[in-house]
Amino acid sequence: MRTFFMITLLISPWCMAGPIYKWVDTQGVTHFDAQPPQGQEATTVTMPSSPADKPATLPRSNAIGDQQSIDNTVKKQVAEQQAQLKVFCEQARTNLAQLQNNPRLREDVGGEMRRLTDQQRQERTTEAQKHIADNCQ
Repeated sequence: MRTFFMITLLISPWCMAGPIYKWVDTQGVTHFDAQPPQGQEATTVTMPSSPADKPATLPRSNAIGDQQSIDNTVKKQVAEQQAQLKVFCEQARTNLAQLQNNPRLREDVGGEMRRLTDQQRQERTTEAQKHIADNCQ
């Protein structure tokens, strides 16, 4: 609590009028005071300048322009992703319809056409339904 009080005094404008001294006693406790201790070495604490004294690093007009540029780029990326998702969903729905309505589906395996078994067709139907449910509205 004592340290908190001393730090509060350090940052108050009243204390900034004179020098503040810092020292460590024999027990290792750090002290701050307006008076230097007698018989001990103390250092003078310098306060940093206030943030209001420092100029802004980025002009606002550039920051706003940069943000608008970033926003436009993100909007384009989102639009492209939505277009790709629409194509994916149309293809997935077409594939699902083929799986559900055609019991004699074949696939190309290493240049050879093989007919899907009922179990394979059912597994692919379930996969297609899951993909549509997860990704399409």
